[in-house]
Amino acid sequence: MAAEQKKPTSQLRFDLVSKDWVLIATGRAKRPEEFAKHERIKVEMAAKDCPFCNLATQGKPVLEYKDEAGQWEVAVIPNKYPAFAQSGGLNERAEGPYSIMDGVGYHEVVVTRDHKKSLAELEMPQIHKVIDAYQERYLELMNEKLVNYISIFHNHGREAGASIAHPHSQIIAMPLTDPDLQGSINGSRIFFENQGKCVHCKMIEWDMEDGRRIIYENDKFVVLAPFASRMAFEIRIYPKEHHAYFERIKEGDKNQLAEALKISLSKMAKGLNDPAYNFFLHTAPADGKNYDHYHWHFEILPKTAIWAGFEMGTGIEISTVEPEEAAKYLREIQ
Repeated sequence: MAAEQKKPTSQLRFDLVSKDWVLIATGRAKRPEEFAKHERIKVEMAAKDCPFCNLATQGKPVLEYKDEAGQWEVAVIPNKYPAFAQSGGLNERAEGPYSIMDGVGYHEVVVTRDHKKSLAELEMPQIHKVIDAYQERYLELMNEKLVNYISIFHNHGREAGASIAHPHSQIIAMPLTDPDLQGSINGSRIFFENQGKCVHCKMIEWDMEDGRRIIYENDKFVVLAPFASRMAFEIRIYPKEHHAYFERIKEGDKNQLAEALKISLSKMAKGLNDPAYNFFLHTAPADGKNYDHYHWHFEILPKTAIWAGFEMGTGIEISTVEPEEAAKYLREIQ
């Protein structure tokens, strides 16, 4: 009789796009439901002290969507403490062997009206308006001078960097493409040049056929746990059809994106006891170059792990839940 094969202590998985390895620590794997037992650090702030509840104090909104009663429901306002600000030019210069330029750009905040309701708790029409705001501001900012890349992201919970309790997303338009997206762009381009096909389409096709990492899907979008998840319960939302540019999303598809986003965040909130998380958009830059090989998507990263010496020293991230188990757990949450 052949000896029973021993399960490996861990498993290294290769990311086709970034070319990075991640470690799935199966030997010290946690049961998915264990993450729901973690104590959450709440960001506390009374509505009367909240700058976003008192929108008039934040300056005139650059965009506003109202409900049937005429009250604002989603608003976009300039960030009072911007990371990037409008200026005359980049003022590029050298300082010894180093290069410097001014942080020229735009920094805006997308605010939903309800002080307490997270995106997961909003109704579909409200999430649709948030996506409308993302698209409308993207289309406006991409035409501004010196803007080559637009970052759209959302922080939820103190561990994820949210310093204000009121739910809000942020939009930053800047002259540079961030290194994370640039790595994704480069990996996608190399795969396309070698294989003649989009790497994301290839992965989506395989995962939909395999089924184990699928969390949810509708006609236009698929929600999945990536094969090489960087942390437990990482989620990605992809359009099923190949599209490089988020800003070109059709009106009829936005409701299905809103549905996919709401269900993803709701399952995570219910299954993991409302963890802190970040989500962000990866889409082709707005620098006028051709990125038809790319495939835009949203990435959702719950704070299920902390980088320590090994991760910082090697750049190899560790997940203690297999993506297949994470997807199964979230898939079954109603």
